[in-house]
Amino acid sequence: MDASTASVWPRLEPFLLGALQVAPPSKLSMHYLRKMACYVRTREGCFPQLGWHMWRHIACGKLQLAEELAWLYFETFDLLAPRSPEEKLEWAEALSQSQSPRELDRQRSKLCVDTLQFLLFLYIQQLNRVSLRTSLIGEEWPSPRARSPSSASERDAKTSSSNKASQLFTNWDDQAHLTFVQLHLSELLELLAEPGELSGSGQALRDSQLSAEAVQALSLLLEGSASRGRTVHPIHRLLGRAPLQALAGYSKLSRSYSLQQLQSWLRQSLTLNPFGMSTCLRSGKKLAWALQVEGAMKRAKIARNTHMAPPGSRVVLMSQVYKQTLAKDSEKLAGANVKVHRCSEAFIYLLSPLRSVTLDKCRNSTVVLGPVETNVHVQSCENVRLVCVAGRLAVGASSRCTIHALTPTRPLLLPGNTALTLGPFHTHYPTLEDHMASVGLAVVPNLWDQPLLYSPDGPAPDPSCYCILKPEEFCPLVVPFQMEGDTCEVPGGLPSAYQQAVEAREHRVQEWQRTVKDAHLNKEQRRQFQALVEQKFHEWLLETGQRQELDSLLPPTIGQSNSNDRSQSSCSSEPSLQHQKDQTSRQAAGQTSTVC
Repeated sequence: MDASTASVWPRLEPFLLGALQVAPPSKLSMHYLRKMACYVRTREGCFPQLGWHMWRHIACGKLQLAEELAWLYFETFDLLAPRSPEEKLEWAEALSQSQSPRELDRQRSKLCVDTLQFLLFLYIQQLNRVSLRTSLIGEEWPSPRARSPSSASERDAKTSSSNKASQLFTNWDDQAHLTFVQLHLSELLELLAEPGELSGSGQALRDSQLSAEAVQALSLLLEGSASRGRTVHPIHRLLGRAPLQALAGYSKLSRSYSLQQLQSWLRQSLTLNPFGMSTCLRSGKKLAWALQVEGAMKRAKIARNTHMAPPGSRVVLMSQVYKQTLAKDSEKLAGANVKVHRCSEAFIYLLSPLRSVTLDKCRNSTVVLGPVETNVHVQSCENVRLVCVAGRLAVGASSRCTIHALTPTRPLLLPGNTALTLGPFHTHYPTLEDHMASVGLAVVPNLWDQPLLYSPDGPAPDPSCYCILKPEEFCPLVVPFQMEGDTCEVPGGLPSAYQQAVEAREHRVQEWQRTVKDAHLNKEQRRQFQALVEQKFHEWLLETGQRQELDSLLPPTIGQSNSNDRSQSSCSSEPSLQHQKDQTSRQAAGQTSTVC
């Protein structure tokens, strides 16, 4: 293959982490974004960097968005920015010291984003736009007609799924990302063009040019490699090669590209992301293990590309973990985008610093995560308990879930939730604080109890879809593994009301112990009393389902050690199990922090 060929594909993270998993406001349509693109180029303080105050003016004054929604988009885009952990920690410290709304606004005013990239970010919110026509007739998406987008109605019919309870999770669907870019490439390029290069209606002209700076902004969405090389480059660096520049219509005199020629070259070069979920499922490294459960064999599956994907494209899929405990503390997880899919009656501990995590269609499970640098998204889950430290938390179409979070941003509650419970982060493991520092997450600010109910155009969501956990119902969670490290308590401590509830419970246990001691039971009475307590304890374990959780902590059988893949999937660099009946019984009885 000659040096003039290249492959270009949509980047995973802008669509996975940047596009909110919900239909966008109507004011973020192309019609209004064209006006915004013209406005920011003609107003001082808007280009090439856009500050918070100017974006708030545009969003609230021009687009009629609520200020909290304007900040949500601004903050979400900033989460994608490549910042060092030290910079993130400095920003968190500055926010935590803002004691009033005015001080907070002054701090936010220091935040700026790349104007052109922010326009692209706002445009890709259309990824999850709901098409009324598609939802009614159930047209397959993407359809074969996707190659010739002509009318707005056709674009609507191909831009989102059939809207049937998130049957197609487009944020993870690399085929959907490719189709979206193919359908909307002309509009994406028009947003980046200077107003003088477009017609009065905002359409590209035959001789329209696109600046090198605009192509650099396009690197938010596109990357690729030359001549099937393994090195991945942002699109602007890929086009730095002379043979490709000629094909893309680059002029050295004007330092710009022919918009029509660049668009034609991109259409010929666009292909499926070689590091996306489709490729991972087809040819990624698979890890599997089996567990016999009451006569029924259930097999969990893991596929990952972390051994060969570049940063930002590392993917791990965990699917159908059923009645098992999965614990991993591994370099293979560090910096990965993890999807936990259709897991049921499982206990999953991913104790590594992660890039993002999605829980999709999980039921009756407990998930404990290491620090997540960007988003934790819970979608279509039921009776799931989630414990996490995360840059952002979002929950949609889920019911009876309990979430214990430490997060510097307001939890985003999307439509379709019922009976959610929000509680404070309530666990620790020895390397937790080191992991938090490595991804730039601090203990303050912590907005776990200040959710934002997302409702851009429709009626306001019902505030009764969630509640704050009552202190008297609160129990800390113990991570049941031995690990090396210095963290020995919940980072930042517990809120005072919850700390008092824990201390009150411990006091009751101490009173009970004194009562038993003061009873002066003889040896036979102590034996009978001990047997009665153990009997009631085991009855409680069975009634509450806690017995399954304890039994699943038993070490794997000797036979499993014969398979390298199996040992990696269940115990690869993982913490050692600390399954001791006496200690667990004491915890359940309330003498120490309770396993809940």
